[in-house]
Amino acid sequence: MDIWMIPLSAFGAAAVLHFCALRLFPRLGLLDFPERYGLLRKRLPYPAGILSVCTFLAFFSYLEIWNQEFFGIFTAVILLAIINFIDDRRPLPFSIRLFVQLFCALVIFLMGTRIFTITNPLEGISGIPHIALDTWVIPSVTFSNPSIIGMVFTMLWLGLTMNALNWFDGIRGQVSVVSLIGFLTIGALSLSDRVGDEHLALLAFILAGIAAAGLFFDFPPAKVVMGDTGAMFFGLMLGVLTIYSGGKVATGFLVLGVPLLDSIIVGLRRVLKGKSPFRGNAIDEHLHHRLLRAGWSERQVIALTAVLGTSFGVAALFMDTLQKFLAGVALAGIMMVLSVYSGKKCTMRN
Repeated sequence: MDIWMIPLSAFGAAAVLHFCALRLFPRLGLLDFPERYGLLRKRLPYPAGILSVCTFLAFFSYLEIWNQEFFGIFTAVILLAIINFIDDRRPLPFSIRLFVQLFCALVIFLMGTRIFTITNPLEGISGIPHIALDTWVIPSVTFSNPSIIGMVFTMLWLGLTMNALNWFDGIRGQVSVVSLIGFLTIGALSLSDRVGDEHLALLAFILAGIAAAGLFFDFPPAKVVMGDTGAMFFGLMLGVLTIYSGGKVATGFLVLGVPLLDSIIVGLRRVLKGKSPFRGNAIDEHLHHRLLRAGWSERQVIALTAVLGTSFGVAALFMDTLQKFLAGVALAGIMMVLSVYSGKKCTMRN
């Protein structure tokens, strides 16, 4: 019963907080800055993502699984939320934000949430079933002998999931939709025979409830703006839970394939043009920006994201490693086609 009642309670608590924020945030001056982006709409409560973080921390504490791993996640979530809340109100230098992101990922890794191996999708050809990441070990009883290779891979994965969802927040509601699909998929995977972890499923469904509550308020036409505070929080937790679910990074990649591949494509496009992959401009936009310029509505773009995320996420629950690899290649192909299509449509409209 708890596996359904507690997530429903989390949904209700997050919804109540959002309702309260509609009145309280304007009084506190916590509103966004549409004028920064040349928008003429009224200012909205911002950053509403702090409400999702607070709801999660309350229910996370209620679970009472206070081992070293949970403490690391708790600490990282709080630190990341503080720095992003400050950045949402008064932009901070990129170097400070990047340092905090890496530090949070490092804390999570050192406290025990790690990727130890990667299942080899080409096992039938190479004969190697797993690629070990627990090499170059640093002797440490406190941190359970962390490995350098495992640390690098884990930090890169968490950094990618955090930033991919943050960059994907160009349309309000997209992050909530992707997060909802991702957490539901991870929850279903956790209840399957392959993982069989009810505590992990409960945590995933709690986060799904929180994301669903936020979706009611930031789906176009949005009433609130979650900001980096919410987008990076959901990105971090999606990355963490894919590690928790037995290192199911391949499943996580398919669920988050649209924002992850979009970020990679945009980064490569900028590098090929001799620009920094972290610095945007009017040409090298993300897929959702290009589709909007091509004439799509915000709801149509979100629908595309939902269809792709749900299709590949659900399919991943029934695939073996090689099939997931091939599905990832297929999704990458779809994203490339969409990128070319949106670019041509933008050119025609201009």
